[in-house]
Amino acid sequence: MKLQHVIYSQQFSVPDLMELFTRTRLMQKTVQRGGSRDYDDKIMATLFYKPSTRTRFSFEAAMYRLGGKVLSTESATSFSSVVEGEQLEDTIRIIGDYCDVIVLRHNEEGGAQRAADVSPVPIINAGDGSGGQHPTQALLDLYTIYNECGTLDGISVALLGALDTGRTVRSLAYLLSKFERVKLYFLAPSELQIKQDIIDHLREHNVWFHLNSDPEEVLPHVDVVYQTRIDRERLASKDLSASQYNINPAMLKRMKPNALVLHPLPRSVEIDPAVDLDPRAAYFRQSRNGLYVRMALLTMLFDSE
Repeated sequence: MKLQHVIYSQQFSVPDLMELFTRTRLMQKTVQRGGSRDYDDKIMATLFYKPSTRTRFSFEAAMYRLGGKVLSTESATSFSSVVEGEQLEDTIRIIGDYCDVIVLRHNEEGGAQRAADVSPVPIINAGDGSGGQHPTQALLDLYTIYNECGTLDGISVALLGALDTGRTVRSLAYLLSKFERVKLYFLAPSELQIKQDIIDHLREHNVWFHLNSDPEEVLPHVDVVYQTRIDRERLASKDLSASQYNINPAMLKRMKPNALVLHPLPRSVEIDPAVDLDPRAAYFRQSRNGLYVRMALLTMLFDSE
């Protein structure tokens, strides 16, 4: 696979994903033996216009584990020339002269594509806008499901929470749609349900899906529960109950004994801390996989040069 940029989940084919997963397992072994110096001539810039913990730190750790170097700003809206009114395109042109890859989180949907259109180096979309995409999160989510379930064909996945603005859910739905006999349940109040463009994509690719607002009806029957962040204020403003969309010990008892509970984190009210002790709670393993997947993705970009 030859990668130029990582902007959308849709750009990955099934063979691409299998190559990424193979490299990811190699990267886990690389970390266990103390890292690599194979990419000590590479510099990565992380340019984040919105806050991040896991994505930024895991990318920076990934680059260091590969032997490379990092240029970073954690709040580009305050600590860059954006303060002076500089346009994204000009920022990217300049920073691209200083590094070999740019990891960008932008506050506008479509920002990553705008950057890619002018960048002299690869752009990795680390999340754009409120309802855009977050492809590298979806890649690590998909790898976690594959690694823990042993397959992606024939699995049933419940995606739960505020889905209308969920970048991670949108990106994951695109990836899951590439596999055979997948069933997707979108669980949310009608006001927060998945957007029409995802529905249209699933219909176009003949992917089975169902829209539902009752987790108790669906969760006992699925292999994976993908819980997303729920903003209390959004629910309260619509007179909806956060507890209905909360994974707690009582809900666990209704789920399959080998089902996975995933969450891209950070969480607020969506998962009771008591769930953390259950072996089905895979979200911290999921987060750990982010390091290995992002290492693998960086090697694929560098090796495509």
